[in-house]
Amino acid sequence: MSGARENLTYEMFGVAVRELAQAVADDGFEPDIVLSIARGGVFVAGGLAYALDCKNIHLVNVEFYTGVGRTLEMPVMLAPVPDVVDFSDKKVLIADDVADTGRTLKLVHDFCLDAVAEVRSAVIYEKSHSLVTCEYVWKRTDEWINFPWSVEAPVIRRGGQVLDA
Repeated sequence: MSGARENLTYEMFGVAVRELAQAVADDGFEPDIVLSIARGGVFVAGGLAYALDCKNIHLVNVEFYTGVGRTLEMPVMLAPVPDVVDFSDKKVLIADDVADTGRTLKLVHDFCLDAVAEVRSAVIYEKSHSLVTCEYVWKRTDEWINFPWSVEAPVIRRGGQVLDA
Protein backbone atom coordinates (compact mmCIF):
# COMPACT_ATOMS: atom_id res chain seq x y z
CA MET A 1 0.00 0.00 0.00
CA SER A 2 1.45 3.35 -1.01
CA GLY A 3 1.16 6.54 1.03
CA ALA A 4 -1.38 7.92 -1.44
CA ARG A 5 -4.89 8.37 -0.10
CA GLU A 6 -8.32 8.59 -1.64
CA ASN A 7 -10.24 11.34 0.19
CA LEU A 8 -14.03 11.14 0.16
CA THR A 9 -15.94 14.17 1.41
CA TYR A 10 -19.53 14.12 2.62
CA GLU A 11 -20.50 16.04 -0.52
CA MET A 12 -18.85 13.47 -2.80
CA PHE A 13 -20.37 10.68 -0.70
CA GLY A 14 -23.81 12.02 -1.61
CA VAL A 15 -22.88 12.00 -5.30
CA ALA A 16 -21.38 8.50 -5.00
CA VAL A 17 -24.45 6.97 -3.36
CA ARG A 18 -26.83 8.58 -5.84
CA GLU A 19 -24.76 7.36 -8.81
CA LEU A 20 -24.50 3.89 -7.25
CA ALA A 21 -28.28 3.78 -6.81
CA GLN A 22 -28.75 4.88 -10.41
CA ALA A 23 -26.51 2.02 -11.57
CA VAL A 24 -28.66 -0.46 -9.60
CA ALA A 25 -31.87 1.02 -11.05
CA ASP A 26 -30.47 1.11 -14.59
CA ASP A 27 -29.63 -2.59 -14.22
CA GLY A 28 -33.26 -3.33 -13.37
CA PHE A 29 -32.42 -4.79 -9.95
CA GLU A 30 -35.13 -4.02 -7.39
CA PRO A 31 -33.97 -5.25 -3.99
CA ASP A 32 -36.49 -6.34 -1.38
CA ILE A 33 -33.86 -5.84 1.33
CA VAL A 34 -30.79 -3.65 1.64
CA LEU A 35 -28.35 -5.44 3.95
CA SER A 36 -25.83 -3.11 5.54
CA ILE A 37 -22.40 -4.26 6.67
CA ALA A 38 -21.67 -2.20 9.78
CA ARG A 39 -20.12 0.16 10.36
CA GLY A 40 -19.13 1.85 7.09
CA GLY A 41 -21.90 0.20 5.12
CA VAL A 42 -24.58 1.79 7.30
CA PHE A 43 -24.18 5.13 5.56
CA VAL A 44 -24.18 3.56 2.11
CA ALA A 45 -27.20 1.34 2.87
CA GLY A 46 -29.28 4.25 4.16
CA GLY A 47 -28.60 6.32 1.06
CA LEU A 48 -29.25 3.40 -1.30
CA ALA A 49 -32.45 2.41 0.49
CA TYR A 50 -33.86 5.92 0.17
CA ALA A 51 -32.79 6.30 -3.47
CA LEU A 52 -34.16 2.85 -4.40
CA ASP A 53 -37.36 3.31 -2.34
CA CYS A 54 -36.61 0.19 -0.31
CA LYS A 55 -37.88 0.40 3.27
CA ASN A 56 -36.60 -2.99 4.40
CA ILE A 57 -33.08 -2.47 5.78
CA HIS A 58 -31.17 -5.03 7.82
CA LEU A 59 -27.78 -4.74 9.44
CA VAL A 60 -25.01 -7.22 10.07
CA ASN A 61 -22.06 -6.34 12.30
CA VAL A 62 -18.79 -7.75 11.03
CA GLU A 63 -15.44 -7.20 12.71
CA PHE A 64 -12.35 -7.49 10.55
CA TYR A 65 -10.25 -4.30 10.56
CA THR A 66 -8.55 -3.50 13.85
CA GLY A 67 -6.61 -0.47 12.54
CA VAL A 68 -5.07 0.98 9.40
CA GLY A 69 -3.88 -2.05 7.44
CA ARG A 70 -4.45 -4.38 10.44
CA THR A 71 -7.08 -7.13 10.39
CA LEU A 72 -8.18 -10.16 12.30
CA GLU A 73 -7.23 -13.48 10.72
CA MET A 74 -10.82 -13.92 9.47
CA PRO A 75 -13.86 -11.61 9.56
CA VAL A 76 -16.36 -12.43 12.31
CA MET A 77 -20.09 -11.73 12.48
CA LEU A 78 -20.99 -10.15 15.80
CA ALA A 79 -24.26 -10.61 17.68
CA PRO A 80 -27.03 -10.15 16.97
CA VAL A 81 -26.65 -12.05 13.71
CA PRO A 82 -29.67 -11.61 11.42
CA ASP A 83 -31.96 -14.59 11.02
CA VAL A 84 -31.43 -15.76 7.45
CA VAL A 85 -35.05 -16.95 7.35
CA ASP A 86 -36.02 -13.24 7.18
CA PHE A 87 -34.29 -13.14 3.79
CA SER A 88 -36.03 -16.22 2.33
CA ASP A 89 -36.80 -15.82 -1.36
CA LYS A 90 -35.92 -12.11 -1.27
CA LYS A 91 -33.67 -10.08 -3.53
CA VAL A 92 -30.91 -8.75 -1.29
CA LEU A 93 -28.54 -5.87 -1.99
CA ILE A 94 -25.51 -5.98 0.30
CA ALA A 95 -24.13 -2.47 0.92
CA ASP A 96 -20.68 -1.58 2.20
CA ASP A 97 -18.28 1.32 1.89
CA VAL A 98 -15.36 -0.62 0.41
CA ALA A 99 -14.46 -4.03 -0.99
CA ASP A 100 -10.86 -4.06 0.19
CA THR A 101 -9.79 -7.66 0.72
CA GLY A 102 -13.35 -8.74 -0.07
CA ARG A 103 -13.37 -11.16 2.85
CA THR A 104 -16.12 -9.33 4.76
CA LEU A 105 -18.34 -9.13 1.68
CA LYS A 106 -17.70 -12.79 0.91
CA LEU A 107 -18.71 -13.79 4.44
CA VAL A 108 -21.99 -11.88 4.21
CA HIS A 109 -22.64 -12.98 0.63
CA ASP A 110 -22.13 -16.64 1.55
CA PHE A 111 -24.35 -16.18 4.62
CA CYS A 112 -27.22 -15.08 2.34
CA LEU A 113 -26.59 -17.26 -0.68
CA ASP A 114 -28.63 -20.38 0.07
CA ALA A 115 -31.65 -18.56 1.51
CA VAL A 116 -32.29 -15.69 -0.89
CA ALA A 117 -33.73 -15.46 -4.37
CA GLU A 118 -30.82 -13.28 -5.49
CA VAL A 119 -27.94 -11.43 -3.84
CA ARG A 120 -25.86 -8.59 -5.25
CA SER A 121 -23.34 -6.18 -3.75
CA ALA A 122 -22.90 -2.42 -3.98
CA VAL A 123 -19.86 -0.52 -2.70
CA ILE A 124 -18.48 2.95 -3.08
CA TYR A 125 -14.95 1.64 -3.62
CA GLU A 126 -13.54 -1.66 -4.84
CA LYS A 127 -9.86 -2.57 -4.78
CA SER A 128 -8.22 -4.67 -7.46
CA HIS A 129 -7.16 -7.37 -4.98
CA SER A 130 -10.68 -7.91 -3.60
CA LEU A 131 -11.80 -11.55 -3.52
CA VAL A 132 -15.27 -10.36 -4.47
CA THR A 133 -16.20 -8.54 -7.63
CA CYS A 134 -19.20 -6.40 -6.77
CA GLU A 135 -22.02 -5.86 -9.23
CA TYR A 136 -22.18 -2.14 -8.43
CA VAL A 137 -19.08 -0.03 -7.81
CA TRP A 138 -18.79 3.75 -7.80
CA LYS A 139 -15.00 3.90 -8.08
CA ARG A 140 -12.04 1.54 -8.18
CA THR A 141 -8.85 2.40 -6.30
CA ASP A 142 -5.96 0.68 -4.59
CA GLU A 143 -5.25 3.64 -2.32
CA TRP A 144 -6.16 3.79 1.37
CA ILE A 145 -9.50 5.58 1.63
CA ASN A 146 -10.24 8.39 4.07
CA PHE A 147 -13.99 8.26 4.64
CA PRO A 148 -15.57 11.41 6.09
CA TRP A 149 -17.03 9.48 9.04
CA SER A 150 -13.76 7.85 10.07
CA VAL A 151 -10.96 10.38 9.48
CA GLU A 152 -11.46 12.22 12.78
CA ALA A 153 -10.87 10.68 16.19
CA PRO A 154 -14.00 9.82 18.17
CA VAL A 155 -15.32 12.64 20.37
CA ILE A 156 -15.77 10.15 23.19
CA ARG A 157 -13.90 6.97 23.87
CA ARG A 158 -15.69 3.87 25.11
CA GLY A 159 -15.77 4.08 28.87
CA GLY A 160 -16.84 7.71 28.86
CA GLN A 161 -13.55 9.57 28.41
CA VAL A 162 -14.28 12.80 26.50
CA LEU A 163 -11.66 13.50 23.84
CA ASP A 164 -13.02 16.72 22.27
CA ALA A 165 -15.23 19.23 24.02
